[in-house]
Amino acid sequence: MRYILPVYTLCHGGAQRMIAELANRLVDTGHEVLIVMPSQGVVEYEIKARILQVKETILQSRHIPKGDVILSNFYTTAYPAQQASEEGKGLHVRLSLCYEPTFLRDNQYSFPSYHLTPHLLVLSRWQQDMIFLNHGIKGRIVPVGVSRFFHNMQIREQLNGPLRITSIYRKEEGNFSWHREQKYLLAELDLVKAAHPEVILNLITPPGEYAESEDIQFLQSTGKYNIYTPENDEELRYHYNQTDIYVSSGSYDTGSLPGLEAMRCGAALVACYSGGNTEYAVHERNCLMSYRYENRLAKDVIRLIEDDHLRLKLAKNGERDSNVFTWEKSYSELERIVNDIVSRAHAN
Repeated sequence: MRYILPVYTLCHGGAQRMIAELANRLVDTGHEVLIVMPSQGVVEYEIKARILQVKETILQSRHIPKGDVILSNFYTTAYPAQQASEEGKGLHVRLSLCYEPTFLRDNQYSFPSYHLTPHLLVLSRWQQDMIFLNHGIKGRIVPVGVSRFFHNMQIREQLNGPLRITSIYRKEEGNFSWHREQKYLLAELDLVKAAHPEVILNLITPPGEYAESEDIQFLQSTGKYNIYTPENDEELRYHYNQTDIYVSSGSYDTGSLPGLEAMRCGAALVACYSGGNTEYAVHERNCLMSYRYENRLAKDVIRLIEDDHLRLKLAKNGERDSNVFTWEKSYSELERIVNDIVSRAHAN
């Protein structure tokens, strides 16, 4: 089949990684894939599909060529995708990588975007339930995955030294990161450092965001944190592998991919409940999880610092449980569901 993917950006991030992984596997299995991007679109992942970058900054239906399936994602891609579909350019299927109305501005546009097409794919049961309650549409689940490239390199014993506590930190400017609860994260890490001055605190941020963000540059100037800006997956994998405890403070996320990647690389996970992370994270079995209102993130990290047996047990269980989540499985579900949607549409 011919897939048309309207996409605004493929910069570093969990949602963009999922688009890249699925698009590449569509190409690998013989599908024709065309990614349509605006002029300012950024590509920071290896992409096997053909990319058409238009001159305008806003995608419109006229930019979308004819195909069998138009696979939209963010609400700003859903509108032109639906219009193009109504113009006979292909069947509109939406892969919702986040539920925008409850945490991003312009929800007067993002909320009704879920009424455009009944053909909806989601990442988790939590997201599925939320959209069903609000819109009456039950999306079909395409789970997140982790590349086999991310694995436990068994280097922690060689590193010796104090325990390393790591988190992803994204730029605060623009108000797109409030749901990551990063001020709460830093406050909790301060409590951890006060209780255990010997630990090392690491923050991982995309290099482009570090260059743009005065907030992140200030954090580095304090000397409290090692700020890592991995340019590629090799560097990111190494930082996960040198991590003893990975901390995820986000309270709203349909997939929460970094926590799963860290588990795959052998780190013990301490997380806030964010909805989507319950697909892989189970409190006291493979992580320590708290609700945001409990303000328990620092206590859970300190608990793992002081209890080696529990930390190693959770890390081992997390690494094992993470193996269920592969991009091969994600792609298999995507292809199966889309084939079913297309066959039913043609039958009608």
